[in-house]
Amino acid sequence: MGKVSKEALFAPRLPEDDVEIPGVGTVRVRGLSRAEVLKVQRLGKAERDAHMIALGMVDPPMPVTDVQRWAEASPAGEMEAVSRRIGELSGVLEGAQKSGLRDVRDE
Repeated sequence: MGKVSKEALFAPRLPEDDVEIPGVGTVRVRGLSRAEVLKVQRLGKAERDAHMIALGMVDPPMPVTDVQRWAEASPAGEMEAVSRRIGELSGVLEGAQKSGLRDVRDE
């Protein structure tokens, strides 16, 4: 590959995927940008997961208040698959030591 332009660097390239929620349906999520990961890491542990899911939800889009409502209505582990997939797509779960980013759930 040759030289890269700034426009190529600025173009969104965040991976997306579907996550099945058993008995409910499928949601679409995306990986977080580096800036979003760093922002989420600055939050307290209790806020991190809700903010990560809110940022990563593509369809349906959900603000943090909706993610918190979902958490109140769902079984304890239901959101785990969504959160984990967003983390994987963001590059902060598998290989996080190599990237220099820690898991967004670590304090």
